[in-house]
Amino acid sequence: MKIRAALSRLPSLLPGVCLLLLVSACGGPTLVFPGGALDGETAAAPADWSFTNDVSTIQLETNPSDPYSVNIWATGIADKLYVHAGANRATWVEYLESDSSARVRVEGTLYAVSAARVESQDEFDAFANAYEAKYSTRPRNENVTLAYLFRLTAR
Repeated sequence: MKIRAALSRLPSLLPGVCLLLLVSACGGPTLVFPGGALDGETAAAPADWSFTNDVSTIQLETNPSDPYSVNIWATGIADKLYVHAGANRATWVEYLESDSSARVRVEGTLYAVSAARVESQDEFDAFANAYEAKYSTRPRNENVTLAYLFRLTAR
């Protein structure tokens, strides 16, 4: 009797199971779900990241020993690319704090970068102004001592 009841519910569970299998089969992040290792053509990091201001979302891969990747907004200013988590100590933030090696994928191309947390309020303010120009909104939490803002540069 219990088996018959469980089998009768199977068709209603099928879309969710299919979505879960689809998401888990992807290496990179999907929508709001994190992923693993990113793939794509590898290139040397550019001397100027401002081209990323024409791209809404990039992918960030952290934790090289067991890659963890997310979709994220990014702001390029000259030779630096910035990613921001506000005051949220997200998983990718924890990984960058333990290992600064990362990769970003912008429109299918992978770049090796090194991350450093921004500690200067002046640098944070410059980022916040560029972020607002790109996204038409200010970043969450603009206190550099409370926010997690990382500067990504070529490695």
